[in-house]
Amino acid sequence: QVQVVESGGGLVQAGGSLRLSCTASGLTWGSYNMAWFRQAPGREREGVSCISRSGRTTSWIDSVKGRFTISRDNAKNTLILQMNSLKPEDTAMYYCAASSTDTYSGGRYLCSSSVAHVDYWGQGTQVTVSS
Repeated sequence: QVQVVESGGGLVQAGGSLRLSCTASGLTWGSYNMAWFRQAPGREREGVSCISRSGRTTSWIDSVKGRFTISRDNAKNTLILQMNSLKPEDTAMYYCAASSTDTYSGGRYLCSSSVAHVDYWGQGTQVTVSS
C-alpha cells in the first residue's frame, strides 16, 4: 500500500518562509518523478513544481520562480519544497505527488506537473499566508 505524507504547512505572514516535506512508502522512490501541487478554494488544482527521479531536472510555474525551491533526497525518500517570500496568493492546500510519467521537450525528458500524470497523492498540508 502506497502512502504519501506531507508536513510543514502552517500560518505565516507575507514575506515569510515555510518548508514543506513529503515522504512516501510502499513505492520505489527512485522510480518516480515527484511534484508539488496546490489548490486554493474555488480554484483548480495546479502543479507548482516538479523534480525528476535523479533530482537533476526541475521546473516551476512562473508565479513561484525565484521564491520556491524543490529538492529531493533519494537516500531518505524525502521531497522538500522551500517557500520563501510568501504572498497571500500562495494560500492553498499543498499536495505532494508521485508520477511515473515523463514529458519530452527540447530533446530532454522532463518531469510533469500535470494532474493527469499523477500516480499517487498525499493528503495535503494547508499553507495560509496573511497580509
